[in-house]
Amino acid sequence: MLTVKQNNICYHDDVAASQIKSIEAIGLHTRRELILDRLREAISSGQLSAGTHLAEVELSAALGVSRGTLREALRHLQQEGLLTADSRGRLSVRVVNTREVEEIFSVREALEGLAMQILCQREDRSTVVADLRDQLDGLRAAEGEFTAQLDADLAFHARMCELSGNATLLSTWRGVSGLARAAITAAGPETALHNMAYERHLPIVELIQTGDLAGGQAFLARHMDEAAQRIIDQMTLAAAAAG
Repeated sequence: MLTVKQNNICYHDDVAASQIKSIEAIGLHTRRELILDRLREAISSGQLSAGTHLAEVELSAALGVSRGTLREALRHLQQEGLLTADSRGRLSVRVVNTREVEEIFSVREALEGLAMQILCQREDRSTVVADLRDQLDGLRAAEGEFTAQLDADLAFHARMCELSGNATLLSTWRGVSGLARAAITAAGPETALHNMAYERHLPIVELIQTGDLAGGQAFLARHMDEAAQRIIDQMTLAAAAAG
């Protein structure tokens, strides 16, 4: 091991190299996540509205990143369902129609209904409930801040699926979560904030706590159906107002 002394400070070459590599890896990961988070937030908040074409040159300049790094983030968001490509491969913020809203929430109802079934049948429900109550606390703390509340809402439902222990269920849910984000955003903040309220989610946890499978699945079905209908109603009103 080589030791170098500069300005009365000793540096060991292998230790220094290890430290540098560690810092670089964290930096790259953080930067990638920050770009994705910033773009998701811009889409969720409406700063990048549905149908907006994402020009790489302008967007990379605005974010202060290379076009290669931006393309990686955009591909990820396209896989999530937040972006769509036209016949020429140009990406735009996804435009969700009312039929898609119905389909998205129907799929979520099926997936989360299965998660409900598994969780209600678990013997360690107290541990599951404690975990989900922590998620609810995060949802309540975020109320009134649209993007943060949207993230907390989706995190709660994702955690339900994760706690089921069914990896295929969780993977499938994550595959539709971007579409769910697009659908929720499509109705505008007022409708979305109502759908994402703490009080609308608390009964889910309480029904899991009591192991009430029939009641839990029935409530979850209403939860999804009502959320979808509010979104569709608002989209219909907005379309009518636009002429």
